[in-house]
Amino acid sequence: MAWALKLPLADEVIESGLVQDFDASLSGIGQELGAGAYSMSDVLALPIFKQEESNLPPDSDNKILPFQYVLCAATSPAVKLHDETLTYLNQGQSYEIRMLDNRKMGELPEITGKMVKSIIRVVFHDRRLQYTEHQQLEGWRWNRPGDRILDLDIPMSVGIVDPRANPTQLNTVEFLWDPSKRTSAFIQVHCISTEFTMRKHGGEKGVPFRIQIDTFKENEAGEYTEHLHSASCQIKVFKPKGADRKQKTDREKMEKRAPQEKEKYQPSYETTILTECSPWPEVTYVNNSPSPGFGSTHNSFPKKENPNDFMILTLRPTCVPFFSTLNKQNLLPTATPQESQQWLHRNRFSPFCRLFTNFSGSDLLKLTREDVIQICGPADGIRLFNALKGRVVRPRLTIYVCQESQHAREQQHKHENGDGTGNTFFVYHAIYLEELTAVELTEKIAQLFNISPRQISQIFKQGPTGIHVLVSDEMIQNFQDEVCFST
Repeated sequence: MAWALKLPLADEVIESGLVQDFDASLSGIGQELGAGAYSMSDVLALPIFKQEESNLPPDSDNKILPFQYVLCAATSPAVKLHDETLTYLNQGQSYEIRMLDNRKMGELPEITGKMVKSIIRVVFHDRRLQYTEHQQLEGWRWNRPGDRILDLDIPMSVGIVDPRANPTQLNTVEFLWDPSKRTSAFIQVHCISTEFTMRKHGGEKGVPFRIQIDTFKENEAGEYTEHLHSASCQIKVFKPKGADRKQKTDREKMEKRAPQEKEKYQPSYETTILTECSPWPEVTYVNNSPSPGFGSTHNSFPKKENPNDFMILTLRPTCVPFFSTLNKQNLLPTATPQESQQWLHRNRFSPFCRLFTNFSGSDLLKLTREDVIQICGPADGIRLFNALKGRVVRPRLTIYVCQESQHAREQQHKHENGDGTGNTFFVYHAIYLEELTAVELTEKIAQLFNISPRQISQIFKQGPTGIHVLVSDEMIQNFQDEVCFST
C-alpha cells in the first residue's frame, strides 16, 4: 500500500511562493560577479592545492615511480611551501622506513618474484660538507670509537634479508627485500647535527643530513649493480627527546603567526615521503666491495683478488698532534636519565636499565662500590663500578697512524716551503699493542685498512736521513708511547 501526502491548498500556495522567491534570489549572481570574477586558477592557487602540486614530479607526465619509501616521522610545520620538507629525529631512536612496491601492472617484470637490494645511507645535505665527507666521518670515528652513524634495528624490522654493515662505512647499511611482500626497515641514527658544526659558542645551529635509499636489481652475474631507483629526504638529528621539543617549538611559532603568514608554510604531515633523486656517486664502489654481516667480527677480511698482490708499508714519523685525553665513553655527571640509559645499553648493562630508570649521570656516579655490588651482584657490580669510574686497562703501547694521500703530501711539502696556507687536515687512527711484536702490528694495520694481513709483506720505518729500516719486535718494544706515523 502506498501513501501519498497531499498538501492543503494554502500550503501549496506558500510553497510555490517560496520557490519563486528562491529563484529570484539566485538570478543576477553571474551578472554581479562578472565574467572574469570566478576562475579555477584562483581556486588552484589555494595553499592546499599548492602543497599537492609541489609534491608532484617536475615532468608533466607525472610518472609513477617503481618504488616509494616512507619515513614514519612527522615533517616540520616551519617549512615554506616550495621548500623541501624537513624532519626531526631523535638520536638512537628507531624509526620505520616502509619500502613500498609502486609498480604498474607489467612494469619491471624481471624483478617479479626476485629480491632487490637497497642501500640506506646518512649523508650531508650541505654541498660544502659533502666535499669533505671523508674527513668529517673520520673525525667522528675518532671522537666516537666503536660507534656507528647508522644502524639497522633488526629485531623490529620486517621482511629484510641478509642485512649487512661494512665496518669501514659507518653511515651505510644494506639489505635484500622482496617487493611483493611487506617490508619495513627500522633505522637508528647515532650522530647529532651539532657534532659537525664549528664550536664557536653555545647554541650552535646543527647541520642538516639526508637519508638516501638506492635500490638495485640483480644482473646476469648475480650481483646487485643495476640501478632501479633512488630517493632521499632532509633530516636533522637531536639528542634524545630534542626532536620532540623542536617539533613542538615550531608548531607553537606557527600558531602565533597571522593567517596570511601561515599560508606561506607547509602543514605538518605525520610521515615523510622520500623524493626521487640521483643515485649516490659512490654506489659502484659500495656494491663491488664486500660488506660483512651484522654478526661478523672485525677479523673477517675480504679475499685477495691476486695472490701475488703484496704491499710494503713505510711508517714515517710525524710531529705529535694534540689529542684529547678525555674518554668519550665515560658517563658525564650532566647526563640526563635518557642518556644514562643509553650509556648502560652501550656498555652492556641492559639487564639493569630498569633498576636505574630515573637515575641521571650524577646519581649513578655518586654510587659507592658497595652500593653497586649490592644492587647488581659481585661480578656485574664490580664491572659497573669500574665503568662508571672510567677504570680501563691501558695498553702496553699506543701509536697513531695516518694514511696520508699524495695530494696531502704535496700540500704539506708546499707548507714546509712557505708556499701553502697550512690548512691540511690529517686524521690519525689509534693502534693499541699488547704483545709488542711485528706480527701484531701487521694485523692491527691490516684491520685498520680493511685488508688481509697476508697482503702486507713488510713494514719499514723511515729513518732520519730517509733510510728504510725493517720494523722488528725489538724496534717496536723501543717505540715511544703515543708516537705518530704516516703511511
